[in-house]
Amino acid sequence: MSAGTDHKLFLGARLKRMRRDRGLTQTAMAADLGVSPSYLNHIERNQRPVSAQLLLRLAATYDVDLRRLGQEGPTGEAALSEVFADPLFQGLAVPRHELLHLVDEAPGAAEALLRLYSAFADQRDRARAAVIEGEPSAGGPSPADWVRDHIQSRANHFPALDALGEAVHASLDPTVTGDGFAVLARNRLATRHNLAVRVMPAEVMVEWTRRFDPHRRRLLLSETLSHASRAFAIAYQLALAEHDGELNALAEAARPPDDTSRALLKVSLTNTLAAAILMPYAPFQRMAEATGYDIARLERRFAVSFEQVAHRLTTLSRPTARGVPFFLIRIDQAGNVSKRYASGAFPFARFGGGCPRWRLHDAFATPGRIVTQIIETPDGGRWFTLARTVERQGYDGAGEHHGLAIGLGCELRDAHRLACARGLDLTSPEVTLIGPACRLCHRHPCAERAAPPVDRALTVDDWSKSVSPWPFASA
Repeated sequence: MSAGTDHKLFLGARLKRMRRDRGLTQTAMAADLGVSPSYLNHIERNQRPVSAQLLLRLAATYDVDLRRLGQEGPTGEAALSEVFADPLFQGLAVPRHELLHLVDEAPGAAEALLRLYSAFADQRDRARAAVIEGEPSAGGPSPADWVRDHIQSRANHFPALDALGEAVHASLDPTVTGDGFAVLARNRLATRHNLAVRVMPAEVMVEWTRRFDPHRRRLLLSETLSHASRAFAIAYQLALAEHDGELNALAEAARPPDDTSRALLKVSLTNTLAAAILMPYAPFQRMAEATGYDIARLERRFAVSFEQVAHRLTTLSRPTARGVPFFLIRIDQAGNVSKRYASGAFPFARFGGGCPRWRLHDAFATPGRIVTQIIETPDGGRWFTLARTVERQGYDGAGEHHGLAIGLGCELRDAHRLACARGLDLTSPEVTLIGPACRLCHRHPCAERAAPPVDRALTVDDWSKSVSPWPFASA
């Protein structure tokens, strides 16, 4: 097979889905792209590859990010492999080529299957918890999972909120950033909305870090919040005060399945708008590019925290000013995932935990320091990652402290744009091979393995001992 053949792109299913999402017929799209309807029909049926010229026309006509067009969406092979690794499907042994066919030829059906499994897994977990608590189980999808999936379906990018954030920032004073900007926002709440901000003792706030009293028109903030967290809380309240209608409309347009999901989505959208007010898109993206995505400098310029900068970096998908497509994951010391966002591909398991070979977990041993690593996932993808611990919001310094770790990463091909990667050999063959959760991972041998893969037979004998506690057959 020639090199040219190796690089042919067959994107029929993705092109068809993109056309249908825009409500276009094949004839209409063919006219937009300057090709014949029959040629477009051949492409959608994967009988013809997508040419470079057609890709450029797609980008120009429909504002398509070519970096994402060829990537798996939220329903990729890895996600479906994880679903079929559940013991529920033991004995089916669905081969990889069938999963790829489902993803490429029937992405809607694949997404439906993933949603159904997500609802099932959530209900199963609720039932197990109910048994432990001695209570009847409650069905229904998880609002947290629904909101997470909705945000990821938008690649964590909400252009309308970025535009509103820039407008609010400019109306205050576009020349002011940092702590001075938080003062301006606080004054805006007082003068325009008759709303006072008060910092209260921790013993008064009890478990609350932020609370709005609508009767006395007061925003109460816990003294345990850092300056960056206080500024974010003020920006959050300003977002609600000035754009509550737009936030409600965006939440309703997503058609959430229940009131809890709608409320949780509105909170997430308000957080996004607050970040856009504190870190307006254009100046934030320009400085990120100019400094090589130097998180420390971005923290100082906009008077925000490491986590706030890292989260904002996953939202830079404006077509005219794109940033590096980052993914972000936040875990506690037990490995529980509490945040998972990506502006591009996301290389890790959706339902399982992480891999102990990834240095995200090592960050807890060096609090406050950034650790970097080049990793390779089972599909051969290579990623540059950095990790650092952060304080939990509202930690008052008393008692036992259990912090969190933030993992931020991008595809290795983009790592040369990052200041923290300068001086590293990004072409070195020495990378850390990682996998998804152990029950899904086929890497062998692995001394860190905690459980055998569910779809492999164990190879146990009393004549030898592997470095892995769970040796298994290769297929």
